[in-house]
Amino acid sequence: MKSIFEENAYHEIKSRIDNLNENSQANWGKMNVGQMAWHCQGPFNIMLQKENYGLKPSWLAKVFFKKALYNDKPWRKGLPTAKFLKAKEDKAFNSEISTLKTLIDEAFAEKAKTEWEPHPAFGYFTAQQWGQLQYKHLDHHLIQFGV
Repeated sequence: MKSIFEENAYHEIKSRIDNLNENSQANWGKMNVGQMAWHCQGPFNIMLQKENYGLKPSWLAKVFFKKALYNDKPWRKGLPTAKFLKAKEDKAFNSEISTLKTLIDEAFAEKAKTEWEPHPAFGYFTAQQWGQLQYKHLDHHLIQFGV
């Protein structure tokens, strides 16, 4: 699995984001492109400790879902979205994309960091797992929007 901390993967993701526009249509799901950009900020906000969204530790999540967050198996289309990451209203494409790209840059700037705070629901991730999780989530949604 690629990692957002790898130079090539970082540039690939940024380039794919640059191929989105406010008229980009989803191949599946209910989000529009602005909502997707807003949604994708959540995992970065958690990793960079900007938000915790009131998440609580979950042994169920750790046992059954944690490895799926960063393994090589692609996520299926139409997976349910965590309530706190569901956009309830339209989001402005340009500002949400700008914020997302800033968060990606902030994460990439931390690529040499070896120890991260635990995820509030899933617990400890290695630096490699955090990077893979971020790449996998972005890749999933960029595929959703055809880029």
